[in-house]
Amino acid sequence: MKGELTAIIEPSVDGGFWALCPEVPGANGQGETVAEAKESLRLAVALILEDRLEDFLRGLPAEAIREPLVIR
Repeated sequence: MKGELTAIIEPSVDGGFWALCPEVPGANGQGETVAEAKESLRLAVALILEDRLEDFLRGLPAEAIREPLVIR
């Protein structure tokens, strides 16, 4: 299964670019180029989703989890 998220990237008034993902509150990134801003945002989304997954799985018995979820 593959999901898609939105990346909004705009120029910063101080130079460079900033990016945010409206589907993942708190996920934002910045960079000198659009590519850097996208990569920064991708890493932020991955960290937030990984943290939420850990919270979700906490307390579940091991037999309830078949295989680990990989966030790339």
